Amino acid sequence: MLRGLLPAVAFALLIRLPFLDQAIQGDDIYYLAGAQHAQVDPLHPTHARYVFLGQVVEMQGHPHPPFNAWFLALLLALAGDIYEVPYHSAYLIFSVTAAVAAWALARRFSPHPAAATLLTLAAPAFVVNGNSLEADVPLMAFWLAATALFVRAVDEGSLRRLVAAATAMALAALTAYQAVLLAPILGFYLWQRARGWRWGWAASTTPLAVIGAWQLFERLATGALPAAILAGFFRTYGLQTLEHKMANAAALTAHLAWLVFPPAAVMAFGRGRARLVVAVLAAAAGAALDAHPLFWCSLAVGVLVLSELVSRIAHRGQADETFLAFWAIGFFAAALVLFFAGSARYLLPMAAPVALLASRRLETLRRWVWVGLACQILLGVALARVNYEHWDGYRQFARTLAPECQVRRVWINGEWGLRYYLESEGGLPLLRGQAVQPGEIVVSSRLAYPIPFTTGGGAPVPLAESTINASLPLRLIGLKARSAWSSASFGLRPFDWRRDALDVVRAELIVERAPELEYLPMNSPGAAHQIVSGLYELEEGRYRWMAGRAIVLLRSPQRPTPLEVRVFIPENAPARRIRLEVDGSRVLERLLPGPGLHIVASEPVKPEGPTARVTIELDRTFRVPGDHRELGVIVTGVGFMQPAARPPRP
Repeated sequence: MLRGLLPAVAFALLIRLPFLDQAIQGDDIYYLAGAQHAQVDPLHPTHARYVFLGQVVEMQGHPHPPFNAWFLALLLALAGDIYEVPYHSAYLIFSVTAAVAAWALARRFSPHPAAATLLTLAAPAFVVNGNSLEADVPLMAFWLAATALFVRAVDEGSLRRLVAAATAMALAALTAYQAVLLAPILGFYLWQRARGWRWGWAASTTPLAVIGAWQLFERLATGALPAAILAGFFRTYGLQTLEHKMANAAALTAHLAWLVFPPAAVMAFGRGRARLVVAVLAAAAGAALDAHPLFWCSLAVGVLVLSELVSRIAHRGQADETFLAFWAIGFFAAALVLFFAGSARYLLPMAAPVALLASRRLETLRRWVWVGLACQILLGVALARVNYEHWDGYRQFARTLAPECQVRRVWINGEWGLRYYLESEGGLPLLRGQAVQPGEIVVSSRLAYPIPFTTGGGAPVPLAESTINASLPLRLIGLKARSAWSSASFGLRPFDWRRDALDVVRAELIVERAPELEYLPMNSPGAAHQIVSGLYELEEGRYRWMAGRAIVLLRSPQRPTPLEVRVFIPENAPARRIRLEVDGSRVLERLLPGPGLHIVASEPVKPEGPTARVTIELDRTFRVPGDHRELGVIVTGVGFMQPAARPPRP
């Protein structure tokens, strides 16, 4: 047994060791926020608060239960700070656990255990995402361990192994909500083999019981269910719309093609003329969405794999193959319903059954198994290298700005590792509507979800810029990459092949500049330099929504002049009272009659200095589903204007 197991463990370690210095990436920063909060509130790491896309949010609605945050909290307590190499070294335990469990399943279900195990571990998402501090590989490890132990317990009627399986299921349930799918999948195996074993049925419900208990615990502690908060986020950000679900389905099908190297998958699952016809039709449909072969070829192979899985269940052949097919197709069907981003890592729990079925199908073509395995390993390592270079680029750029962070306020307009490393140097995340003042620095990424901001009367001057590239023409994510590796919002391809920049990051110093306009139309080219706060980005080239309070800087008029604001109140906006201030002194407060266009003008005003600070304030605001902003009214212009110079009403 050890002769076959040791190569699997060695492989899991070898693909990790070159990347132990992997920079903080992706969602690592949010799990680390939970770990930091756990130092003061160990039972509730997901009660952490952090900035996400310019908004302060609570981690209680995070799509993962607390295990990963707890594990990171333990590492933080032991190490005293966050260090890449020790943390990634600790995470090796999950890759090794996945390797051992995959080997146990391969010995049970495959005629070629070594090849089947390595096929499972060579899935590109396992090779790449195992170098992060996210929850995906821990989930895969617990999922495979639970399945291997449960299968062995059922086969042997062992209560001891059943308890171990239930423990692994509990850990999986505390790692990710999708662990609830273990209940029907393992229940299916129990129904096949020992449907009268009541202890087995009780154990199979462990994920449901654990997630339910955690939800109840949070409800009693805080008065809110984490799942309900998560559902609220889905509604707020529109994540479960039909458009997102269709993109999720297309991207996941394309990723499915790469769980086993596509040519090997075609040899394993492409038997039968009808199945090939379906794959060709899928390729034609895919070409209409994205003509690049990486997408439509992957979509065709993914459909081919799905058709084989469905066929195995429909024909009810060998019990083992039926179980593996049920595991894979059951998880995939649930992924279409549960997920919205179409990320490659979502399919990690079904890498094992697809690899096991492929190894059974290729029993007479062993050479192609090893050829496909070698190609898959090379691809996975190449993608991991590109991934390393991307996140390391943020780390290096943050280090060059460390001296500036010591003497100036630095705002971070981006997410992911860029934000983590700049925050480590003393930077602050930029809030939506944040007023950036002269003398401060803004670091922006073109890729990492930058948000619009205003310069508070200043002008940005380039201070430093870095173009992040990769040594290989593969892209998991990038400025022009149309890859769904992380999210289908970027594209539908499983990865991309191009040499364009991964990202461009820039640091800009805000320098003081006097306002040029007495009257500021919202579509003025220089409007952003005179808006201090409270007015959002330009829409339709002519207006901006404002929050409950907005501030702009204007050039003072030469003689007393009325201050005027042109606003439009939509039907669903509750604002009815508006107040105007100049340099802190109220110049007008008026009740607006109702929805429609209103021109609000004060008595003539003469500010004392060359620059006037104008504040617009409303009595009420509102929010709409899918829009996280605080909304008041629509503004088309504000400033000092003589009645004779007033523009006509639209």
